[in-house]
Amino acid sequence: MAHETADIVIIGGGIMGMSIAHQIARRSSLSIIVLDKGAGLGEGSTGGSSAITRQRYTRVENVRIARDGNVIWRNWSQYTGLADPVGRFHDIGVLWMMHDSEDEVAYDRDRLVAEGVDAVQIDADDLSRMYPGVSACMVPFDLTGEIEHECADGNAFLVERDTGFFDATGALLDVATAAKAGGVTVRLRSEVVDVISTGSRVTGVRLGDGQVIDAGLVINAAGPWCNRINEMAGLEVSWPLVPTRIQVIYRALPIDVPRPIPVICDAAGGVYFRPEAGDGQIIVGSILEEDELEEVDDPDHYNVAADRSFIDIKIHALHHRLPALPYVGVPGGMASLYTVNRADVLPIVGPTAIDGYAVVNGFSGHGFKESQIIGSMMAQWITGERASFDTDVPMEFFSIDRDPIDIADHNVLA
Repeated sequence: MAHETADIVIIGGGIMGMSIAHQIARRSSLSIIVLDKGAGLGEGSTGGSSAITRQRYTRVENVRIARDGNVIWRNWSQYTGLADPVGRFHDIGVLWMMHDSEDEVAYDRDRLVAEGVDAVQIDADDLSRMYPGVSACMVPFDLTGEIEHECADGNAFLVERDTGFFDATGALLDVATAAKAGGVTVRLRSEVVDVISTGSRVTGVRLGDGQVIDAGLVINAAGPWCNRINEMAGLEVSWPLVPTRIQVIYRALPIDVPRPIPVICDAAGGVYFRPEAGDGQIIVGSILEEDELEEVDDPDHYNVAADRSFIDIKIHALHHRLPALPYVGVPGGMASLYTVNRADVLPIVGPTAIDGYAVVNGFSGHGFKESQIIGSMMAQWITGERASFDTDVPMEFFSIDRDPIDIADHNVLA
């Protein structure tokens, strides 16, 4: 079978790989092939993403990445060049209900505002006016139901007013359309079975049908399958990149439940939640590290339905936070995969010790919101060119050769 040649091969057609392709194509004429083993786009982590675009992070670099990404989500049509994109930004805000004092919330607000985030501090009265259906109680909620709960309002909350969530699958379809318009070739049902090396350099990939694609650069954006690809390339990765099963709940959101409902991060209940795009459903997930520990040996085979025990426990936290939500209907749920970097929950991004081989792996649940900015970093490194909507955060912050970064909470909110 004849060899094909490309300047760049990207393994993985999820939001990360496709965004890198688009960012390179919008500033260069390099030939790019994106390979995905799925029959359709979004079959990996992207399709299961809650796609929340919050900007509050522990590290200022992550705040800036999320902030720069938020500018893109808010200007999606201009960024993609699509007059009528499929994906849409939902500008509903993010409400942080954490166990923080007024001084701690003020500190958070000030550091976010200093980075250009529209963040404000509110009290229980403000909460009642802004979000009349949301309880201000901050007494830790016993999800087992064994301890009787007595509510008491908190009085210090943080609101990011300039963000919300995006349609994850719509974003992927849009950026794929934009990438193709820029000359990128996207191939589905194209599983990489080997990464080919010549001497000490990666020179291409072999597909399951035997086809070989020669490339000047191979980028591993394979999400939960990243470890397989790194092994094919002969790259020894010291970082513990673990495919991890993550569950979410879906349930109906009746029209008589008071609106608006923002994205809510709820430390009292250990959950986050947001309305779905049509406002007729609500999606609930966990913010607890204990719910991000289920390792998956084979990303192709795992339980994609949420556990009934998970649903039964977490749904009570939702009802506690939204008291008008009726106990009717049967909530359902699903599970998808994060690739969690157990060392510091930050990704590894950029070149490796093997010439011609780069990685974008281990996003630990932060990948969707960071995808366009990771694409910006990679494209600036590859092409040496800047473009509109670029970031100034250096890619070296995520270098594979860095030391683990000290972050107190190793969970999706880190």
